[in-house]
Amino acid sequence: MQDTPTHDTPEKYVAATISTPANESDDQGQSLEAFKAKLRNAGLYQPASDDTAASHDDITLLRFLRARRYDVDKAQKQFSDTQAWRKQHNVDELFRTFDVNEMELARRFYPRWTGRRDKTGLPVYVYRLASLDAPLRKELESAPPERRYQRIVALYEAMTRFVLPLCSHLAAPTPVSSVTTIIDLEQVSLSAMWSLRSHLQVASTMATANYPETLSTIAIVNSPSFFPTIWNWIKTWFDEGTRNKIHILGKDPGPTLRSLIDEKDIPQSYGGKLPWKFEDDPNLDDAIKGVIGEMPKGPVLFVDGSTVKL
Repeated sequence: MQDTPTHDTPEKYVAATISTPANESDDQGQSLEAFKAKLRNAGLYQPASDDTAASHDDITLLRFLRARRYDVDKAQKQFSDTQAWRKQHNVDELFRTFDVNEMELARRFYPRWTGRRDKTGLPVYVYRLASLDAPLRKELESAPPERRYQRIVALYEAMTRFVLPLCSHLAAPTPVSSVTTIIDLEQVSLSAMWSLRSHLQVASTMATANYPETLSTIAIVNSPSFFPTIWNWIKTWFDEGTRNKIHILGKDPGPTLRSLIDEKDIPQSYGGKLPWKFEDDPNLDDAIKGVIGEMPKGPVLFVDGSTVKL
C-alpha cells in the first residue's frame, strides 16, 4: 500500500483512468451486465423501456464497478449502501430544494470548477486552501454540522448531475465521469490545515463512499515543507485507488499541467493563460458557452443537451 503520494508526473496515468462503455474490455462489459442483473433482482435498478430511461446510466454503474475492481458482489454492496444513504438523507429532494444563494456561497469552501476542461474532456477543478482564511473558516464553522454536510452533498450532486453530463455531451461519444483537480497549498499554515481537518475529512469520506471514482488526476501544487505531516493525517481518508491518483508537482507545476490541460485552460497562477482565480465563478470555454450560454446558479441538471432548472 502506498504511504506517500507519488512525485511522478501524472500525464502517463491519465489515459488509464478514463474508462467508458466504449472502451471497456469484454470481461468488464460482462461484469457490467452481471452487475445490472444483480441490481435488478435486488430492486435497485430498472432498465430502460420504450418510454422511460434506465434508473441509472451505465457510467454511474461503471463507477461503482471500477471502485471495487469489477468485483460484482462488492460493487453491489457499495451501490446498495449508497442508495440507502441517499434515502436516509433524502438527497434528491435536498438537491431540488436547495437555496440558490446558499449553494453559491457554499462553493467558497470546496473545490471549484474553473469552467474549463483538460485535454481528455474532464472538467478541471481547483481547491486553494489559503482562500479559506480565518474569517471564512469562522463562517464555515458557524453552520451546524448537519447543514455543512448537506452543502457537500448538494455540491456533489451539482457536479455529477450538471457538470459531468455537460462535459460528456461535449466529449461525445466518450462519456465523462470524473474530474481533474488541482489542490493549491500555497501560503497554508499547519495550524490552518489542522483547523480544517474535520471539514476535509467529512467531505472526503462521504465522496469516497457515495460518489466513487469521480476523482481522476489530483495534482498538488505549492506543497509546504510540512506536507508529509499533513499526508499522515489525510491518507486514511482515501482508498488506495484514490491515493494512487495524487501527484505532487511542486512549486513550478506549469510544465506538467500543460501536458494534461491546454495552456489557455490553466489558471495563470499555475503557469497557464486563464485569467481565473479561486474566488471567481466558472470562466466557461467557448464550446460550453455555445451549449449553455452562461453558468446557471443553484440546483440544475444537464439532460439531453439542455440545462434543466429545478
